[in-house]
Amino acid sequence: MAEQRRQWLEGATAIARRAGQLVMELYEEQAYQTFQKSDASPVTSADLAAHKLIVEALQELTPEIPILSEEGKHLSLATRQSWPRYWLIDPIDGTQEFIARSGDFTVVIALVEQHQPTLGVIYWPAGEKLYYAQRDVGAFRLDHQGEQRLQVRKLANPASDPVILAISRRQPRERVFQRMTSDRELTTLPAGSCSLKACMIAEGQADCFLRVGPTGEWDTAAAEVIVGEAGGSIVSEHFEALTYNVEEQLGNPNFIIVGDPAVAWREIFTHHQTDPRA
Repeated sequence: MAEQRRQWLEGATAIARRAGQLVMELYEEQAYQTFQKSDASPVTSADLAAHKLIVEALQELTPEIPILSEEGKHLSLATRQSWPRYWLIDPIDGTQEFIARSGDFTVVIALVEQHQPTLGVIYWPAGEKLYYAQRDVGAFRLDHQGEQRLQVRKLANPASDPVILAISRRQPRERVFQRMTSDRELTTLPAGSCSLKACMIAEGQADCFLRVGPTGEWDTAAAEVIVGEAGGSIVSEHFEALTYNVEEQLGNPNFIIVGDPAVAWREIFTHHQTDPRA
């Protein structure tokens, strides 16, 4: 099975790159339109074009494996419960960044098996960086310098060293800071999409990230494998495991991505007030 997953991972990385190249062409030429979804979030014709490319390519790669995409039709839980495995994709993670022209958007593909992500691919086309992982095999980054195994940053003194907090350019910062203790010294590192922040933690550029507000399971599945194989973890803000394909709706709770497991993260993320805007 591990060999089969390796072949699927190779196929998924190639597909993510193809989709990223398409997205970058549309981005650079500004050859896309922007729409509003029913939940008032934005979507572009580039999201839809990437969705079409990824779905068709995955169907060719693994015709027996169902596909669940942020931009596709979401089948009922009763139908999805029969799936032993499925592809979970976000054609463009960071659509707001795409529209704002920051370059901080990614193509995300994950394989979920028995409710747990086992393969993760995140491609950052503007940075020409490919992040990928296979559960129990490791997490890696491939760029112009070659392939490198990823590992979260280990603090010299986990009990007191300052931590680097990846933070959104688009979300109000007070929504994050009110859920954190004021005792630990923090350095903030602004970044774009959720998946990019996850990759920053996996490669040791940042130590943690707290996401407050609506997200979907496609926002965390690939990141969970990549961060986990690099030595970190993704949990809800109450430090519970995230779930996949067990609820009718596909939304996530507020979640935390953390690096060095020697840090007492529960003491840093101590404030769990309910935010009416979340």
